[in-house]
Amino acid sequence: MGIQRDRVRFNVGGRIFETTATTLANAGRNSLFGAMFDENWNLQPGEAGEYFIDRNPSCFAVLLDLLRTGELHIPANIPEKLLYREALYYGLLDHVRTAKWGQFDGNRLRLAGSIMGRAPGDGTAIRAGPDGGCCVAHGSMVHVYDWMLEEHQSINLDYQRVNDVGWIDSENIVVSACERLGRGDGGMGLFSSSTGELRYKFQVSHENQVKSFTAGALSFTPDYKILASCKGRSNEYGIGVWDQITGKQIDFIYEPPGWSIGDADKLQWLQGTNCLLVATLFPRKDNCYISLLDFRDRRIVWSWSDIGAPVTVDEKRVRDAIAMEETSSICVVNEYEDLGFMDLRSTAGSVRWSSRSRLMKGKMPDEPCYPKLALHGGQLFSSMNDCVSVFCGPDWVLTSRLQCSFGGSICDFSIGGDRLFALHSEENVFDIWETPPPPIL
Repeated sequence: MGIQRDRVRFNVGGRIFETTATTLANAGRNSLFGAMFDENWNLQPGEAGEYFIDRNPSCFAVLLDLLRTGELHIPANIPEKLLYREALYYGLLDHVRTAKWGQFDGNRLRLAGSIMGRAPGDGTAIRAGPDGGCCVAHGSMVHVYDWMLEEHQSINLDYQRVNDVGWIDSENIVVSACERLGRGDGGMGLFSSSTGELRYKFQVSHENQVKSFTAGALSFTPDYKILASCKGRSNEYGIGVWDQITGKQIDFIYEPPGWSIGDADKLQWLQGTNCLLVATLFPRKDNCYISLLDFRDRRIVWSWSDIGAPVTVDEKRVRDAIAMEETSSICVVNEYEDLGFMDLRSTAGSVRWSSRSRLMKGKMPDEPCYPKLALHGGQLFSSMNDCVSVFCGPDWVLTSRLQCSFGGSICDFSIGGDRLFALHSEENVFDIWETPPPPIL
């Protein structure tokens, strides 16, 4: 900033404020204050030596205190939405967001609030956005929320059931959906997160012909590729790959005989090995199939299945899987929330179950929601009924549990933007968990 003197006076809505150029510099060059005192603007104060701003003075006081201390204190008489609107005007919205909650830590999370959906039950998925917002798939609709939990225009697929959703960035969402026979619909589309507008559709070509298909689980790579499990009516079973920028199909790996990848419930890209975890699980299939697909060799390099296993063994009850690259292993979970581990360096494919993680003690609710897994910041998360458990350390010891009894069992949860979102099954309500900001000494 090209400021010639340190003390600065503002008249905001008739109320006088005095601060320093050092404090205003904390706002950054992309803020209103950065623009006001830029050398190229050469803005001069009025006759009284003040810069007049015709905005809400009470909100200005809160935001100025944020620039001074790094802490956000919102008085009870100021609605948060009003403060967010004023912060947007000054270019300080990112500062407010950063001050509202701290860096994600599963053992320090607190319930920040719950949002009720418009229709009960049957939530498909919830996905955390990169900036603290989220989207919720419900039937043929995707409801989108920004980090202030303001709902944007919904994405409506006209009675096509949504299978999965994923954020490319804060402005773009990919939606996968079921094919509708006779309509040629389904597949995948890229939508605006703010307007719900369809920007383009992703297509699958087989033998130089565009095919209708059902798109399932989604995954994304750091080099701007989108991956999806696909199944069509002829030979389009496998994993499709598209360019995020152009939307063009760039590859398709067909399903090998005797295995299942086109029906996958979960995809996870492993950057260190250039492999894709593909998991097809009950109840989509009667048997579980977990494999690593190497994109360099275009083949499955590791696999496990419960085919042929006795009904009584734990492997028959695997409900989710997640790869952990740092330990070269895959974690699975059964309906009792037992954690099992498989060594990717071994071809035996046996599961080592961790008995210390058993939480349900053999008891299941009348209408259970099968557990989901997530890995974030060296912590392992597993949902079960109406709570999310947090496991830490080399032996994955249970260290904390997050529970909110309203809304019934948790059918899905997601971590991103330093928040955890948990979607309940019975009342279509989702919870927002945040880590409190650290105290400023």
